[in-house]
Amino acid sequence: NYLRISPFSSFLFSLAPWIPVVGLEIHAQISSNSKLFSGSQVQFAAPPNSLVSFFDASLPGTLPVLNRRCVEAAVMTGLALNCSINKKSLFDRKHYFYADLPAGYQITQQRVPIAVNGSLSYSLCIDNKMSQMVTKTVRIKQIQLEQDSGKSLHDDTRCQTLVDLNRAGVGLMEVVMEPDMCCGEEAAAAVRELQLILQTLGSSQAVMAEGQLRVDANVSVHHPGEPYGVRTEVKNINSIRFLAKAVDYEIQRQIEELENGGTILNETRAFDSKLGCTVPMRDKEGKQDYRFMPEPNLPPLILYDTKSLPANVNHQQVINIDWIQERLPDLPSVKREKLVEQYGILPEHSFTLLNEDGLAEFFESVVKQTQMKPKKVIGWILNDLLSYLKQHSLTVKERSV
Repeated sequence: NYLRISPFSSFLFSLAPWIPVVGLEIHAQISSNSKLFSGSQVQFAAPPNSLVSFFDASLPGTLPVLNRRCVEAAVMTGLALNCSINKKSLFDRKHYFYADLPAGYQITQQRVPIAVNGSLSYSLCIDNKMSQMVTKTVRIKQIQLEQDSGKSLHDDTRCQTLVDLNRAGVGLMEVVMEPDMCCGEEAAAAVRELQLILQTLGSSQAVMAEGQLRVDANVSVHHPGEPYGVRTEVKNINSIRFLAKAVDYEIQRQIEELENGGTILNETRAFDSKLGCTVPMRDKEGKQDYRFMPEPNLPPLILYDTKSLPANVNHQQVINIDWIQERLPDLPSVKREKLVEQYGILPEHSFTLLNEDGLAEFFESVVKQTQMKPKKVIGWILNDLLSYLKQHSLTVKERSV
């Protein structure tokens, strides 16, 4: 059932008889005023270690208290991605020892996550032609809630590493995609569509430059009819453009290594954006290395739908899946369809309008205020406005025209 050879990245035609396989793990920071298990404030670029509670620092005797907003955001995201929401999910401890993880473990959902078995549809251009687009689908294995780690700051001048725990305990949604993609372009398109969905829902701001959306790419290659090859994980990619480059480079590296008689190691790698290549980081840990165990300080997370909601329970004290479902906004795919239907614009132009934050709203306001034909407004936006904004390094919302 996997999508194997893509016609969308021209270099793939030269890869036969190799079949690339790409899966993604995406960590999205939840839009919430406080962290997942503590009342500490969440704020980007705050002074180091200024937003750290006793629990974040793992002082003995401190206990986690689950943030309702984070749970609602995960349910909302799961519903938007066509997932089944588990009415009972569990928390686990994932053990590993880094300086920026004070407790020595991360609270996550490894056994029974909050959402499973979803899908994400995304569109690609054929041969870079916006007029020729095809829609593909990647399966979502699961969405799980987990806490972020702190951040290590390396001071090369003083030959020391400093630790900032402001990020420790911030709520994350990990979206695990099945290995249904086969090139960097597909991976980038899927992540971009997910980013738009998260921003539309308000469940995450998903600004990659601020670390609110980080991608791990699992890449392997194999011959037709053979089992999957050994995979490598390219860790913490913080740009959609770098994601496409990292995946394509890693595919080519593995093929060249195997064709030269070498072997692929099951390892974790990083993408060096300056050199345009992936570099080894460490051996890849397995589940046994993390020593997963049930989180003893958190009970099972129980959710309800309208049918299962007890009559004697205060509705404001529980999370109702149906209530969240009814309040989902129009997703980007629906917005595109409405733009095409209402204004008679080309489908590819609807993608352009939604890919730039605030551009669709600006387009509609110009059409309404000037009474110009939508196609003329689109032409002006594509030919004049966007080039002006790019020339002056402005966003749509910062425009002065």
